[in-house]
Amino acid sequence: MITYPNCKINLGLRVIGKRANGYHNLETVFYPVYGLHDTLEIAKHDHFQFMQTGHIVAGAEEDNLVVRCYRLMQSHYPQISSVHIRLHKDIPFGAGLGGGSSDAAHTAIMLNEIFQLGLSQQKLMDIVTPLGADCPFFIQNQPCHAKGIGDELQPMPSLLDHFRIIILKPETSISTREAYAGIHLHPEAEGKLLQALHKGENALLNEAVNDFEETIFPLHPELNAIKQMLLQAGAKYAAMSGSGSAIYGLFDDNSECGANIQLRMLNKDFASMVIFNDTLGKR
Repeated sequence: MITYPNCKINLGLRVIGKRANGYHNLETVFYPVYGLHDTLEIAKHDHFQFMQTGHIVAGAEEDNLVVRCYRLMQSHYPQISSVHIRLHKDIPFGAGLGGGSSDAAHTAIMLNEIFQLGLSQQKLMDIVTPLGADCPFFIQNQPCHAKGIGDELQPMPSLLDHFRIIILKPETSISTREAYAGIHLHPEAEGKLLQALHKGENALLNEAVNDFEETIFPLHPELNAIKQMLLQAGAKYAAMSGSGSAIYGLFDDNSECGANIQLRMLNKDFASMVIFNDTLGKR
């Protein structure tokens, strides 16, 4: 069985408060980018094997979110036997695009189908939550307003599917620890993204602020330079996704001609960082 775990972008990411356990309460809009994806293949076998190609994530095999999801599912459902897993990574690591979380969520979905477990979507979301706050979103895999630690999801209309999106990923990678080290809390922002959603596309884009830019951009000014270049190239909206370091721009012009003009306006250093350029809602 083969699936294509896609990435996501964040439209706004407000850090509302901090919990006693150290986790932060957030408000964001998760939006899937179906066209930028990994390739995941799982098949029953007489022994377990995990193979990875592409943008390989360094570290022990057992730390990979795909393997961790397999082990977690197997601990709940012993009827899950040995499998061969092949993962080809096209979504870069340390980008704020949720590639690892998507891989884990799609692993759970595939194991549910391969071994005919009959688990509901909500049950799968509950299972993958310990693997990462983004994982439940990828079980639903549709535009969602999110709060809590990012696991309280409310599906929303696909307001932005008509935009062309250009995603750039510089060599810079941002760890979660670095991203949260200097973060400022914004309790006054609670609920504003949800209010904007009810008012439509323009209100949403006007309200969509990523609080991590406030602390990450001074440390990595090249990221702000990319954002500004996207805006100069005609983006209606540009932002860092998640805690970075990918920067994306949304463009009204979906024509091939428009895309070429936009790319020419990016200087050669930034243009080399483009990892995706297509209609946002394209599957």
